[in-house]
Amino acid sequence: MHYYRYSNAEVSCWYKYLLFSYNIVFWGVLSDLTKVTGLHGLDPVLLVLVVGIVMFTLGFAGCVGALRENICLLKFFCGAIVFIFLLEVAVAVLAFLFQDWVRDRVKEFFENNIKSYRDDIDLQNLIDSLQKINHCCGAQGPDDWDFNIYFNCSSESKSREKCGVPFSCCIPDPAQKVVNTQCGYDIRKKSKSQWDDQIFVKGCILALEAWLPRNIYIVAGVFIAISLLQIFGIFLARTLISDIEAVKAGNAF
Repeated sequence: MHYYRYSNAEVSCWYKYLLFSYNIVFWGVLSDLTKVTGLHGLDPVLLVLVVGIVMFTLGFAGCVGALRENICLLKFFCGAIVFIFLLEVAVAVLAFLFQDWVRDRVKEFFENNIKSYRDDIDLQNLIDSLQKINHCCGAQGPDDWDFNIYFNCSSESKSREKCGVPFSCCIPDPAQKVVNTQCGYDIRKKSKSQWDDQIFVKGCILALEAWLPRNIYIVAGVFIAISLLQIFGIFLARTLISDIEAVKAGNAF
């Protein structure tokens, strides 16, 4: 690895350490993604491996490039952030253009995770939070819980939760101060006309589709904030590269 040292270096320390700090934050955000290992439909080992490689490579290139004033590493870091930014834009555009395909993938993804609801406590908490916040149950409705062996209505099932739904599907009772985790037991043995008073009957995909238009400004704001953060990183890297090249050119004479 080669890096430059100049006797009269005037590379901005502000930009150098800002970029270093930026990488620490960026590294932390990516490291959080490695904790999402319970989502089925994604290979957790592959997810951790890919995110780990990206995290290490970008963190190394950004931090070492900034501290050692290495133009090659900084250009690599800048190019990688530009690529990630363009990839995000492309995904957003494709998701808008192919909404039916995205809906089918989300449905498939949700159903796969319903199957593994009792296998991972983090996944269980995630699904429960999603259902409680959005007042929904299952991907397309409560019957989707037949995909889970514990809630399945088949005669072979010996589970006490047979033909039920998780407590997060239940309509909360304001009078109850303690959560009734058994409120969903046997609910699907009753006629569907009785469900409305006890559980949420709307599927989470429909709930999310209804949520998006109501919160479009929040979604847009988050996307813009992430984009600005990435653009800021690109700006820092390009500015530092320009400073190093200027100093290098000045010391060449």
